[in-house]
Amino acid sequence: MTRRALLGAFAATTVVAAPTYSNAFGLLRGAGDIRRIKMYNGRTGESMDTIYWIEGQYLKDALNEVNHFMRDWRNNQVTNIDTRTVDIMAASHNLLDTTEPFMLISGYRSPETNAMLRARSSGVAKNSRHLKGEAADLRLKSRSVNQMFRAASACAAGGVGRYTSSNFVHMDCGPVRAWGS
Repeated sequence: MTRRALLGAFAATTVVAAPTYSNAFGLLRGAGDIRRIKMYNGRTGESMDTIYWIEGQYLKDALNEVNHFMRDWRNNQVTNIDTRTVDIMAASHNLLDTTEPFMLISGYRSPETNAMLRARSSGVAKNSRHLKGEAADLRLKSRSVNQMFRAASACAAGGVGRYTSSNFVHMDCGPVRAWGS
């Protein structure tokens, strides 16, 4: 095999393996042909590292794992987590270029849990996207809140809240907007 043929084969492989940057929502900068989500839940001690999408198809069993993992840990209620939120989380994680899993602070919240949290804090929305399975509050030890905020904002795909004093970032699949300091 000539050097030219070898370089040509390498170039063709590189183009085929290059990440795709689109889906119906137009957000997946950096997500690629395989989408993976890695998380740890400090409240339950559970870890998850799963490929949930391959070449245009969501994997039902993997999404069920995500739904269970992101359940309301206070009462074990499970809901379907919006795949757009999972995509935002995965794309943000890829942009942060780390192997550390996200620490899940809050995923789905039942109405009872949301009401209890609202009674304790003015920062909890009455109609929170957490109630619909459309939001996640996340943390990384190896990245700052500002770095995570910038990565999620770069996806231009939903709401991104910066909670520096509590050391987490909120990501949701609602309208594009940003808040916090």
